[in-house]
Amino acid sequence: MKKIVTSPDAPTTGFTDKGAPSPLAQAIRAGNLLFVSGQGPLDPKTREVTSADIREQTRQTLTDIKNVLAAAGLNFSHVVNMRVALRNTEDFPAFNETFRDFLHGEKVTRTCIGASPHRKGVNVEIDCVASFD
Repeated sequence: MKKIVTSPDAPTTGFTDKGAPSPLAQAIRAGNLLFVSGQGPLDPKTREVTSADIREQTRQTLTDIKNVLAAAGLNFSHVVNMRVALRNTEDFPAFNETFRDFLHGEKVTRTCIGASPHRKGVNVEIDCVASFD
C-alpha cells in the first residue's frame, strides 16, 4: 500500500497552472522506500523560481528535498539514489560543488544528465529514493 508524504515547507510540483491541483505527490512511501518527486528551485509558498543562479537553484532544490524527507522522518543519510537534470551542462562544476557542500560529506548514488526541465527558468531538477532501513 502506498502512502502519500507531504511537506508544507516544499512545493508540490508538476508545473501545472498554479490555480489547479498538481497531479503529483511530493513523495510516496512504498514499503521501506520513499520516492521523492523531482524538485526544482521553487519557493514553497509561491511556487515561483527563486533565482537564475545555478548555485542558489541547487541549494533551493536540495532544501525542498530535505523538507520532503523530513516530513517522512528521514534525512539525506537515508537517500540511496538521486537523479539530476541540468538544463546547461556547463553548470555542472558549480552545481556539483554546491551539491557536495550541501550534503556535508553524505554519500549517495547519483546520475546527472543534461536535459531541459519543463518549466522556464528551472535550470536543475532532482528526484531521489530514500530507505527507511
